[in-house]
Amino acid sequence: MNWPRIEAVVYGEETSPRDVMGPKITKDGVLVQGFFPDAQEVDVISGGKTYPCEMEDEAGYFAALLPLRKVPDYKFSVKTGEEIMEFYDPYSFACQITEEEEKAFCAGVYYEAYKKLGAHPMEINGIKGILFAVWAPNAVSVNVVGDFNGWMGRASIMHRMPMSGIFELFIPGVEAGALYKYEIKAKNGLVFLKADPYANETEEQPGTASVVTELSGFEWKDQDWMAGRKKHDLKKEAMAVYEMHLASWKKKENGEIYNFRELAPLVASYVKKMNYTHVELMPVMEHFSEEFWGYQVTGYYAPARQYGTPEDFMYFMDYLHREGIGVILDWVPAHFPKYDFGLGGFDGTCLYEHPDPRRGIHPEWGTYVFDYGKPEVSNFLIANALFWAEKYHADGLRMNAVASMLYLDYGRQGGEWAANMYGGNENLEAVEFFKHLNSIFKKKEPGAVLIAEESAAWPGVTTPVEEDGLGFDFKWNTGWTDDLLGYMSLDPIFRGYHHGELTFSMIYAYSEDYMLTFSHDDIVNGKESMIRKMPGRTAQQEANLRAAYAYMVAHPGKKLLFMGQEFAQEEDWKAEKELEWDLLEKEDHLEMQQFVSELNDFYRKHPALYRMDYDPEGFEWINSISANENMLVFTRNTEKKEDTLLVVANFSPVTYEKHTVGVPWPGKYKEIFNSDRKEYGGSGAGNPRVKQSRKEECDGRKDSITLTVPPMSVLFFAYTGTAPRAATNREAKMDNKKKQEEL
Repeated sequence: MNWPRIEAVVYGEETSPRDVMGPKITKDGVLVQGFFPDAQEVDVISGGKTYPCEMEDEAGYFAALLPLRKVPDYKFSVKTGEEIMEFYDPYSFACQITEEEEKAFCAGVYYEAYKKLGAHPMEINGIKGILFAVWAPNAVSVNVVGDFNGWMGRASIMHRMPMSGIFELFIPGVEAGALYKYEIKAKNGLVFLKADPYANETEEQPGTASVVTELSGFEWKDQDWMAGRKKHDLKKEAMAVYEMHLASWKKKENGEIYNFRELAPLVASYVKKMNYTHVELMPVMEHFSEEFWGYQVTGYYAPARQYGTPEDFMYFMDYLHREGIGVILDWVPAHFPKYDFGLGGFDGTCLYEHPDPRRGIHPEWGTYVFDYGKPEVSNFLIANALFWAEKYHADGLRMNAVASMLYLDYGRQGGEWAANMYGGNENLEAVEFFKHLNSIFKKKEPGAVLIAEESAAWPGVTTPVEEDGLGFDFKWNTGWTDDLLGYMSLDPIFRGYHHGELTFSMIYAYSEDYMLTFSHDDIVNGKESMIRKMPGRTAQQEANLRAAYAYMVAHPGKKLLFMGQEFAQEEDWKAEKELEWDLLEKEDHLEMQQFVSELNDFYRKHPALYRMDYDPEGFEWINSISANENMLVFTRNTEKKEDTLLVVANFSPVTYEKHTVGVPWPGKYKEIFNSDRKEYGGSGAGNPRVKQSRKEECDGRKDSITLTVPPMSVLFFAYTGTAPRAATNREAKMDNKKKQEEL
């Protein structure tokens, strides 16, 4: 027996308890040891025999020398007070993390770290239990505490892997559903509890414990969706996204929120009715406070417990996929909150956060910033992105606050930030993290997408990593949103002076692969709802809003609209309240909802509106300079001439009768969508008859059509080609004479 190390066990300072207490073959038999604080008697049971243990230290250290030549299967029988428990010796089981996995973790390339780190049900040599593993390299010791050991810190001492600083322990007999935390002893002598960074489930609030759970039991039925996803290229497909905050979308009559299982059919039915292709969920990862709408994540590997269990969330994802709806998850690698049970100061040091407060703390948000240059931290985040795609079949991740990660001076005043090694404000470690993430995500999850909310002008956000870009699939075009909303909020009489705000986006439209958004950021924290941003009285506001939505559909880029704005919610969004569904009892709000539904349907059915979103050939100006009329004319195109759509947008309250616009080719043009139809609450003015082009120059084009342009409207015309010329009477007579001669 190694007495100095036994003393370290007793005083909670032993980092390799398996080396001390694991069974050992000696010349006199098999030595079995165990530390059981507060136990009165301990026996070893093996082969039907019972071997009493001697108490070698009054703190509760017991040992027995079994008269055997090889280590048998055995259990401890521990009597504490009136209670007697039997269990297998945790230190008789070998380490379950391989040397190769440990090396990969240290190098930041252990992309499946979530399969070993955390708490995982496992069976070893026919014995069931839980493998616990946590990274805490600077801790003196780490113990697992939970309801299975009376939350006694010294009862389950974890074994440190020397290369990585991962502490691991297989504990037989523990089952799924058990609550647990890690008790960490820091080098300064402090002892504290931390939730598991890799936990797959958490207990219901206000509790903060982690929960052992099994993720492999759910029977997925979305195989067709997943197989199809690998073949699709969203860059060339319609993508109309409905952004949602689940807790405030709809509530039960008693004010309680729906869980994932209850939400699945409700969300699927509504999204299909509204003709969206995807939903985007504001963070559904575990977060301890709703104050920040989920963007201060406390459990990166666990669905938010308020919505149900991991299996409930799998049901939600599976259900929407079977209904033909994609699901994008908001993901927050930019920062994490300062809760005592969370990642901050995890092992008594700045483990997950950058140690320099000028880089490790967001002064605006009061949160920690990840240390992206540390391989194990980068590994934690990259594995997390892959985890949601693999385990929950997520179709993509929308990355929040990317600009705050890219710029070291983001949200900081002079003297509050530290420059990089070249003296610049670029976060070089974050840049490398993005490239690493995007490159490996595309290889492992084909068809799933990564979207950046990058509000600055960082170059090459959606440029491939191979071409020295960051490698994202899409980038939110917040500049387009700000410009358009600024323009639309003006009284039409002043819009002519701001015409450039309508057209500016096309100057840079092909610099990135953009997604156009009217998101929650645009209608929260005192910002008005979309309908209230529009000028004029109610009918004018509604016409303006229809025009804004239709222009978004006509403009190159994928589309996103935040919940409630599809039926013109009147209040700005508040996370604690459900949407104003009672507004749909009013005809005008019902008309707006119908308009958005039919607009989405129209968008999905016309390839010209999405097939060449990121090809300059997919868009052509006809007239971009009619500032006095507040009007734009352009085409959306595909490789096929017959797919062409002519778009006429009028952002003035004036009806233009007999208005002439140039057309790309001679032929017929039929109005196929009009945002000002009566059924949408509009004036009903429009062009019911097909328009035949004439050889009259307009807008620099040889051919033109004359049409009626309703007030505050966007019109879409289909090109139907050149019609055969009608024969004259003389030609008809000659033709008949020829036929008679042939007969």
